[in-house]
Amino acid sequence: MKKTLVASVQTFALTVSLALLTPSAFAQAFDSVRLFGAAPGKDGGRAGLAVIAGQAYQGSDASRTMAVPLIEYRWANGWFAGSTNGIGYNFSDRQDMQYGARLTADFGRKENRSQALSGMGDIDAKAEFGGFFNYLLSREVSLNTSLRYGSGQDRNGLLADLVLGYSTELSSALRLGLGVAATLANADYMQSYFGVTAAQSVNSGYATYKPGAGLRDVRVNLSLTYRITPEISATAGVSASTLSGDASDSPLVRQKSTTTGLLAVAYSF
Repeated sequence: MKKTLVASVQTFALTVSLALLTPSAFAQAFDSVRLFGAAPGKDGGRAGLAVIAGQAYQGSDASRTMAVPLIEYRWANGWFAGSTNGIGYNFSDRQDMQYGARLTADFGRKENRSQALSGMGDIDAKAEFGGFFNYLLSREVSLNTSLRYGSGQDRNGLLADLVLGYSTELSSALRLGLGVAATLANADYMQSYFGVTAAQSVNSGYATYKPGAGLRDVRVNLSLTYRITPEISATAGVSASTLSGDASDSPLVRQKSTTTGLLAVAYSF
């Protein structure tokens, strides 16, 4: 029973993780911890490559396509590391519940990524510290939450993420994954990514803007994963994201709602 329960969410975990790891959604890349790729009590992981078509930055109307290497590894002693989970430790030995601490990254934002960011300056990459709690509501439904602190210009950005996922087997080789997610941000994070200071106003021509804390965005993901062999799988996915609250009213936002496409291949080892 436990083995079946774990297997049923491993493929879903991979597909939703890939759907969130997009050029326009690097801020969402670590929105939750999804431990997969190893049987209970064993070491193991997955590696692959994803081609993603998204946006230049969150709120941009300019497209950007790139190839992203993907790798995740999970140790039987509770440690894990990878491109979508960061580096962390799971304190739970239960298969239906996971909780722990981890180190992730805020990838920042480069001014030269888009003409719309001219005069806004760069936001350097920062380390984030946080925790996570996951609960498997059923064999097909999971609830993932996380806190991340340390992003933005002054390293005071705080994000709270909530992800609800659903996965079901359409055939012995084909699995459907669905996910909905929301992210709350504090005022420091919102100011860094959606605000305009007096100095930035002079350089960019935008009016000054000081957003407050609140809901940053909501997201919906759909994916199909085909198991080519027991070790190799291919995934096609689409993710739709909508900015909310003060984030959506930022003068930097050209497009509040965006859609991202994904194609990926992964190998389990």
